[in-house]
Amino acid sequence: MELRHLRYFCVVAEELNLTRAAERLFIAQPPLTRQVKQLEEEIGAVLFNRKPRGLELTEAGQYFLDQARQILDKVDATVADTRRISQHGKTVFAIGFVPSIFYGQLPLMVRRLRRNKNLEIVLHELKTREQIDALKSGKIDLGFGRLRIDDPDVEQELLFNEPMIAALPASHPLAKKMPSMKELADIPLITFPSGPGPNFADITQGLFHRRGLRVNVIQQVNDVQTALSLVASDMGFTLVPEQVRRLGREGVEYVPLDDDSITSPVLASRRKGENPNAVMRLANTILHELVENRLTGRYP
Repeated sequence: MELRHLRYFCVVAEELNLTRAAERLFIAQPPLTRQVKQLEEEIGAVLFNRKPRGLELTEAGQYFLDQARQILDKVDATVADTRRISQHGKTVFAIGFVPSIFYGQLPLMVRRLRRNKNLEIVLHELKTREQIDALKSGKIDLGFGRLRIDDPDVEQELLFNEPMIAALPASHPLAKKMPSMKELADIPLITFPSGPGPNFADITQGLFHRRGLRVNVIQQVNDVQTALSLVASDMGFTLVPEQVRRLGREGVEYVPLDDDSITSPVLASRRKGENPNAVMRLANTILHELVENRLTGRYP
């Protein structure tokens, strides 16, 4: 089995149509059909159900697709890191993060890591679920997110629970007080990010649902910056982690909630069972110092 067989399989699995897959791969359809058949014979499992209007992944095919993508991601990450090391003579350390983490300690951590002239720090904006896959494939070495995800190959460390605050139009009456969740539920809600969960939007709406409150989600956007722009336009409010307060925005007022127990976790994700190398030990030392500063009030 060669890497090209995995790449061919992934494209066919994405298209579920041999003609379209062959066009994407710039090869003729008959050779592609043979390659897929040979792959199934080599594995000893049927990967696709053949149907009159196309293909359908079998359960075995779906599992193989997930594993093949991880293998290819690992190969791509290894090649990219090797090129960087060759060009710069540096060790690459890659960090994944969700955007709402980037307004607190993470920039300070990156700044301190970059003082080591033998390190090249690479940042990837990834949802927490994507970080888990990126850790397993080797694309990143450390991830920062907000969602608990159970995976046998990854461990998650709770760094701290961060208070949630309301971002309201500066002219709104609730911007002059500490609003309750019940009061906020009467205002249109802007959530982020858009797309399938689990994500921060699910956390936000869950805070209301667990209190028996219904909310009117007027808009779902890709990032916190866009959400705050819509708040400034008086379209509604959004809930954000406390550190987003550092992102000043004209027309937006950041207001603490009347319930200070409403928080969002900040989690660090690492590959399980690995002995930390020198770079990871340095990153862990810096991280735990920054977290201690946060927890003892020496913010950031």
